[in-house]
Amino acid sequence: MLTSHFLQRSKKAIPLLLRRNFGIVAPALQKATDPIQQLFIDKVRDYAKRSQAAGGKLVDMTPEIEREWKAELEKVAKQFGGKPGEDMTKFPAFKFTDPKIDPINMS
Repeated sequence: MLTSHFLQRSKKAIPLLLRRNFGIVAPALQKATDPIQQLFIDKVRDYAKRSQAAGGKLVDMTPEIEREWKAELEKVAKQFGGKPGEDMTKFPAFKFTDPKIDPINMS
């Protein structure tokens, strides 16, 4: 009984789900027809390759830009309470201690 009910509901739901998912995925699978759109896609892919090659740093970083970048990071770290040379991208380690409570005498 439960199986037949499930099958009946599935027959109605599956075509609807396929239509919805295809509607979402189909534009991503198609090639861009607009030349501006294609240029944008090409630039994003090019930037992704160059970013991966840079190893996590900014793409096309010159020594001057790197100095400015480090100065800005130090400024933000100082603004939010970081010490010089502290890694502000690391999650802080918290240490909680239980407060000392005086015992209650029940006599």
